Amino acid sequence: MVNLDNVHAAPSPDLLTPGNAMMLFVDHQPQMFFGAASADRAGVINATVGLAKAALVFDVPVVLSTVAAESFSGPILPQLAELFPKHEVVDRTTMNAWEDPALVDAVRATGRSKIILSGLWTEVCVVLPAMSALAQGYEVYVVADASAGVTPTAHELAMQRMTAAGAIPVTWLQVLLELQRDWARGETYAPTLEVVKEHGGAYGMGVVYAQSMLGSHAGG
Repeated sequence: MVNLDNVHAAPSPDLLTPGNAMMLFVDHQPQMFFGAASADRAGVINATVGLAKAALVFDVPVVLSTVAAESFSGPILPQLAELFPKHEVVDRTTMNAWEDPALVDAVRATGRSKIILSGLWTEVCVVLPAMSALAQGYEVYVVADASAGVTPTAHELAMQRMTAAGAIPVTWLQVLLELQRDWARGETYAPTLEVVKEHGGAYGMGVVYAQSMLGSHAGG
């Protein structure tokens, strides 16, 4: 039942903001991509890089992690390394990132209560930390298109399991636009549209067209 006295123009506290969220990128590595067959790999990379650029635009804290980088899985996605050259990459032996004390300390140090999580594979290295973080009171937003599993079924069932446990499924573009949320926010308006143009597919092409025809503020 709606109490009309409480109805006013204000965002939900459940929305992601630059001040309440952090991003955790887990195991975007060559060996993991080799086995990821639930989605087009180029599309997963595009979504991952778009998500990472959203973090930079809005100054959202980022934690990067790999598993067995030197012995099996290879280095972190080069685009992530390039975007975050000063970030230490937490390398682990555990499949469940949330069982690695250094990683948990890094997440906790951000002081944020909402984790925007992506990684490979969805059914192992995403679902395990998602379930673990949820159990400790975090809100977890799983970026479905910046994650992938060994098969479409594995990815889908992992997403269902996390959603049933309380995680919120999102896409990278949804995260970007939710962080912007108001086109009147001039300081991030142009950088947001640059990310859209580079990684937003048909929407990005639409922005390019609109700006070329109507001017630089026609995209939002």
